[in-house]
Amino acid sequence: MKKIKIISKLSILFVILLILNACQTNAESYPIDYEQLGENERIVIRFSHVVGEDTPKGMAARKFAELIKQRSNGFIEVQIFSNGKLYKDGEEMDALQRGDVQMIAPATSKLTKLVPEISIYDLPFAFRSFDDIHNYSKSPAGHRLVEKLEVHNLIAFSIWDSGFKQLSNNVRPITHYSDLKGLQMRIMPSDILHKQFTTVGGSTKLIDFNNVFNELQNSSIDGQENTLSNFTSKSMYTLQNHLTISNHGYLGYFVLFNLEFWNSLPTDVKLLIYEVLEEVEQWEWEVAEKLNIEKLNEIEKCQCIDIEYLDEASMEEWEKEMLPVYDYYRAKYSNYYLNSLPKFKN
Repeated sequence: MKKIKIISKLSILFVILLILNACQTNAESYPIDYEQLGENERIVIRFSHVVGEDTPKGMAARKFAELIKQRSNGFIEVQIFSNGKLYKDGEEMDALQRGDVQMIAPATSKLTKLVPEISIYDLPFAFRSFDDIHNYSKSPAGHRLVEKLEVHNLIAFSIWDSGFKQLSNNVRPITHYSDLKGLQMRIMPSDILHKQFTTVGGSTKLIDFNNVFNELQNSSIDGQENTLSNFTSKSMYTLQNHLTISNHGYLGYFVLFNLEFWNSLPTDVKLLIYEVLEEVEQWEWEVAEKLNIEKLNEIEKCQCIDIEYLDEASMEEWEKEMLPVYDYYRAKYSNYYLNSLPKFKN
C-alpha cells in the first residue's frame, strides 16, 4: 500500500512538471513584436472598475496589467477602464455576465444579489484584522461562497482590500451608536448594511459609488460609510463636517472573470494569470493598508473635517448593540458561515 502511494505521488509530480514545461515552451513562443498584432491575434482582457486609479484597487489593476503584459511578451493585453468610464457601478456586473467585459473587481456587497450569503463580509465588526479577512477568504467557508458564483457565469480568484470603513456625516459628531439615530446613510446593495443602520435607528439610501459625491452635494443624504482611500479619492471630505474612525466594517473586492471566457483560455494562459493574481493579491494587501494610513494622516493634517475616534471599549459596545444583525443573518442564511468567522472560532 505504501509503495502504491509513492507511485501515485510521483505520477502527480510528473504531470505537474509536464504542465510547467509546456507553459515555459508556450511562453517562449509568445510573439515579441506584439504591437504589430491586432486584437484578434492577441488575448485581450477588458477590465472595468468604478474607483479612482490612485485607490488600492486602481493601483492593483494597473499592476496586474503591467505584469501580464511583461510576462506574456505582450501576447496577453489587459485593458483597464477605471472610474466607471466604460460601465457604471450598477452596470458592470451585467456587462461581465454577458461577456462585454472579461474582468471586474466589484465590492463583495455588490455580489449579494447573486449570492446573499456573501453578505457575511458586510457584518459589523465581523473581522478584527486584515489577517482575519484573508484567512476567512481562503478557508473552506470562503471557498464555498465564491463557488456559488459559478452558476452565474462568474469565477473568482482573489480578494483585494479597500480597507476598514469609517463613518462621515454632515449633521453631528458620531461618538456613540445612538448618534446614528435619524441619519440617512448611503449604502451599497446589501440587506446586512441596511440592517446595520436601522438596528441603531438610522435609515439608508442605495446609491451607486460614482453618484455619492453628487448626492452629498445635494444633501439628499446625511452621510456615508467608506474606506479612507475611497473617501479622499472622490473628495467626499470637502462635503462632510464630521468623520468617525470606527473601523466598523470591511470593504473588499472579489476579482472576477467571466466563466465562459475563462474556460476558453489555453491552460498555459490560465496558469500565468493565476500566478500573477496570487502575486498582485499580496502586493495589493500591503498597498491598501499603507494607503489608508497615509490618507488618515493627510486628513488629520488638513484640519478640514472634525475627526472622532472610537476606542476599544466603544467598539465593543457598538458590536454588542449590533448583535441583532448577526441574528438576522443567521435566520436568513446559514450558521455555517457565521461559525467559521475567526472571531467565533478563536
